[in-house]
Amino acid sequence: MTDTSVELCGLKLDNPVVPASGTFGYGNEFREFYDINILGSFSFKGTTREARFGNPTPRIAECGAGMINAVGLQNPGIDAVIREELPRLKTFFRKPVIANISGFSVEEYAYCCERIDRQEQVGLIEVNVSCPNVRHGGMSFGTCPDAAAEVTRAVKAVTTKPVFIKLSPNVTDIVAIARACEEAGADGICLINTLLGMRIDIARRRPVIANTMGGFSGAAVFPVALRMVYQVARACRIPVMGCGGVTTTRDVIEMMMAGASAVQVGAANLVNPYASKEIVEALPGEMERLGIEKLSDIIGCIE
Repeated sequence: MTDTSVELCGLKLDNPVVPASGTFGYGNEFREFYDINILGSFSFKGTTREARFGNPTPRIAECGAGMINAVGLQNPGIDAVIREELPRLKTFFRKPVIANISGFSVEEYAYCCERIDRQEQVGLIEVNVSCPNVRHGGMSFGTCPDAAAEVTRAVKAVTTKPVFIKLSPNVTDIVAIARACEEAGADGICLINTLLGMRIDIARRRPVIANTMGGFSGAAVFPVALRMVYQVARACRIPVMGCGGVTTTRDVIEMMMAGASAVQVGAANLVNPYASKEIVEALPGEMERLGIEKLSDIIGCIE
């Protein structure tokens, strides 16, 4: 009998499979396809203080082994999520959800995290520090150890639930930023967010995406994500959620061997709405083939 359960800072999951923020909405969109309670949990759409319409279209483009998106954090705002999305979610999802919070100032991060921390359905808060710091020239909070630490400290000061900081891969030294977040009080690290990418429509002689550049995700980024998970898991004492290019059950196991305690599935959900379900259902069989009785035993088993 295989055991697929894992634990994240006291939050127990039946399995490590977690649809990534921005690819699963607020859950309602996918419940028509299957009972999403089969999942370990899911990270809901990145939420900001105010409602955001997002970037102009076109803002999604397919490319080899992945996709580029520049959606621009379209969301209804924190108040609408608490007032409308969470009560609706409660009617069909019985497990604690992961709340993904975004912001454009330290104060906005703190405000949103304090609000969402009070919600009973939220088991863990995931803070996306890939947003531009509007007060410092637009540079992402997640590209500077000091800025990432500042957000971490502000959020931890107003929350009681575990806080995972989701890091950008568009940096020189991912370990330095992860360590800065850990020292500032982060309970865990989630990585990676999307890589910065671009495509050109050669017939029209202009970028495919209206925003020119966007986040590159999909199977092609998996080796980069795996490498960063491995580096951070070895350098930090706090748990890691792996994310980036995961499309199969074997990818999940590989991420866990590299050091991930749970694994997020992102772009694959947009290609195949049953992707996360199929990965969960295939886990026990793959574990048996590999001689793994307890999935949590393989976390970080690669030296």
